[in-house]
Amino acid sequence: STSISYASSFTPYTGSAKTFTLLEIERATNGFKTQNIIGEGGFGRVYHGILDDNTRVAVKVLTRDDHQGGREFAAEVEMLSRLHHRNLVKLLGICIEEHTRCLVFELISNGSVESHLHGIDQETSPLDWETRLKIALGAARGLAYLHEDSNPRVIHRDFKASNILLEEDFTPKVSDFGLAKAASDEMSTHISTRVMGTFGYVAPEYAMTGHLLVKSDVYSYGVVLLELLSGRKPVDMSQPPGQENLVTWARPLLNSKEGLEILVDPALNNVPFDNLVRVAAIASMCVQPDVSHRPLMGEVVQALKLV
Repeated sequence: STSISYASSFTPYTGSAKTFTLLEIERATNGFKTQNIIGEGGFGRVYHGILDDNTRVAVKVLTRDDHQGGREFAAEVEMLSRLHHRNLVKLLGICIEEHTRCLVFELISNGSVESHLHGIDQETSPLDWETRLKIALGAARGLAYLHEDSNPRVIHRDFKASNILLEEDFTPKVSDFGLAKAASDEMSTHISTRVMGTFGYVAPEYAMTGHLLVKSDVYSYGVVLLELLSGRKPVDMSQPPGQENLVTWARPLLNSKEGLEILVDPALNNVPFDNLVRVAAIASMCVQPDVSHRPLMGEVVQALKLV
């Protein structure tokens, strides 16, 4: 049956990840109760769960049961079990039983950059400048690890504000590797693939050609940096004509004092101007249309440490 072939093909991939039974997962999520749903990610629904030892977890259930979904699941497990970094969400275990395939992650319970900038946490827990800098640096470190230090190196492919989860102290954790791809050894080479990122975050070369580069993630990171600077969404049709696309609107504003005064989030107070200039310069480099003008994530980390 398919479940046996899935199981046998996954055995080498589990690494340090524990294997859970379907019964354990059902118990943890109250039988996959609707009330336990905490989100929908690439290829799966995510449930809040409590394991028998009282560990709180996020259970991602793969909803697609086609061949592509099976490949995605295998890729995700293989990769995640090898990745260990304080700015990446940690995979605790997997469940492959009958037609159910689940990934069990540590639960990061303080929302996401998206929820704090644009969503339910915006009113109760807005992000101050220091917190935004902390998030920018931590998320950059997570991506730099994927690109430059993990083996194999990994392109995230769907980096966005809702995929940066926050701990109680606002330490960022990059999540949702459902679309991630291992990069080839040559940092400059591209992977041709179906374009599957999120509108507003996808780099122009990837959107137009399906050519995926490590630096396509850098572009997406730049979009998130612009969100942190401006408080605006990547695409917002409620903005005045010409301002709907964040990158198009922000790019000309990033290089002048007057421009930055227009760009900066009105919710932010007392941002040191030299800080603003430095972060804006980094964002400007990350969203360059020409790939060769974008920095590597390791360079972004070094630049942010100087802010």
